[in-house]
Amino acid sequence: MHDLVIFDCDGVLVDSEPLSNQVLVDNLGRYGLNLTLEDSIAFFLGGTMTGVRDKARALGANLPDDWVDEVYAETYDRLRQGVDLVRGIPELLTALDSKGIPFCVASNGSPDKMKITLGQNGLWERFSEAMYSAHVLGTAKPDPVMFQTAADQFGATAPVVIEDSQNGVMAAKRAGMRCLAYAPHGQGDKLAEFGAEVFIDMAEVPTLLGI
Repeated sequence: MHDLVIFDCDGVLVDSEPLSNQVLVDNLGRYGLNLTLEDSIAFFLGGTMTGVRDKARALGANLPDDWVDEVYAETYDRLRQGVDLVRGIPELLTALDSKGIPFCVASNGSPDKMKITLGQNGLWERFSEAMYSAHVLGTAKPDPVMFQTAADQFGATAPVVIEDSQNGVMAAKRAGMRCLAYAPHGQGDKLAEFGAEVFIDMAEVPTLLGI
């Protein structure tokens, strides 16, 4: 049995990706790069904001030097207006608790962002002492360090990662960890190519974990 579940945050615990990407679409449109929401998700899902900046510039956006701070502020303002948990997450966490399986969150996002999204959904207290952020560790997925750090600190020998992005799946595979990829909107083929086991409903996870 797995002895640690490592959750990604955006798109796995909280349904924040459509909101955050709409902020990107609106913002980048002001700088000469017109994208659809689908474009933004395809280009930027699972990346870092500096990576988004560099890719957007390569695509033709004329971004100012302080763009990362600007878009973070706009994103946080939008998320404060309300973001839902991913359907089935409360029940999944209860199932893990009932089996005594610890869990944590590992995200390319900042602790400030996770405090906004998890805090308004009653999960900040459950994850605040079990949180790994690229902004704190100084290295982001697809680098496996975040997952390896989590496993080491929990003393886990059989961790499993739940992800929704290519960078996350790649990080799990590089860490030698089993990866379940949440793909409710039909984007799972590419994640499967990277070695993830694809599922579309959080209710499937207990069976996949053997609990």
